[in-house]
Amino acid sequence: MTLLPRRATAAATALTLATVLAACSATGDDGAPTAGTSPSSPSAGTADDLPTLTIYSGRNENLVGPLLEDLETAVGTDVEVRYAGSSELSAQLLEEGDRTDADLFLSQDAGALGALANAGRFVELPSGVLDRAEPRFRDADGRWVATSARARVLAYDPAQAPEVEGMTSIDELLDERYRGLIGYAPTNASFHTFVTALRVDRGEEGAREWLEAFADLDPQAYEGNNPVLDAVDSGQVAIGLINHYYWYERVAEEGADAVSARIHFLGADDPGALVNVAGVGVLAGSDAEQSALAAVEFLLSEEAQQYFADATAEYPVVDGVTTTVHDLAPLAEGLAIDLNSLDSLAETLALLDEVGLT
Repeated sequence: MTLLPRRATAAATALTLATVLAACSATGDDGAPTAGTSPSSPSAGTADDLPTLTIYSGRNENLVGPLLEDLETAVGTDVEVRYAGSSELSAQLLEEGDRTDADLFLSQDAGALGALANAGRFVELPSGVLDRAEPRFRDADGRWVATSARARVLAYDPAQAPEVEGMTSIDELLDERYRGLIGYAPTNASFHTFVTALRVDRGEEGAREWLEAFADLDPQAYEGNNPVLDAVDSGQVAIGLINHYYWYERVAEEGADAVSARIHFLGADDPGALVNVAGVGVLAGSDAEQSALAAVEFLLSEEAQQYFADATAEYPVVDGVTTTVHDLAPLAEGLAIDLNSLDSLAETLALLDEVGLT
């Protein structure tokens, strides 16, 4: 595990934490204590009184490391972070069960959150925390909340495939003229999530039919979204399946004139336009539940949301926050599916193997 450096906590920080914890201490409608007031939760105190907050992060340290250092200051207690893939950490948390040291799970993907929520591993978050995010960006049962959102898009070379700009569905990719000219990342989690959404939306046979037709076109496999974008930008392929922020980050780094590739958002009700989220849940049985809830509030704060909008080119999930760096296109509603249903990764991987796309 990576132990982030402890920072000195000012009196104002302690007061902020005490306010957050007090806000989380109300009872629910049935008179039972909410997540912030479980009998085993420690009472609010100084930073030295609070147990270390252990975060399992499926988000890359390069992306969220600076933000989690700020989180440590805001929460006012020591924070220990373990970084690994979201699916790997989700599986480990399911195996560890009540024995886990983790207090908070920060996931890159809604599917990993859904797996833990459906297994009863998250506490229900207080309404005061959930209500910070737009309704579409939180679990209907209050077990997790998104911290940022991203959309699947088509990257395309306007010299080879200008017609992509008018596409509304992934079905339009299944054309003989694109044989050998589509790039994708078969081992990448975002591609797996797209395929899972395809299975949820069209059923197993509908997804298999699309994937077999796609595989028949000899798509070109790359190690990740950035290599796919590189291939489109250099003209090696005409179209690439990626997440939106890779293109925005490239434009911010190199300048719009230096990037020949363009991106296109498909129709909002198409699996190819899936809006997925990164998000967070508090582990049931946590010894640092109050600090974990304070951490969730921080991740939904204007400061953190601005970080995601500017530093990672993702979409904020809190109203009123907009990027000051990127010219992000408006985010459509996205495919109407329960994001918890994206937890069936094993079935997705099995299907991809069967159709030869691994």
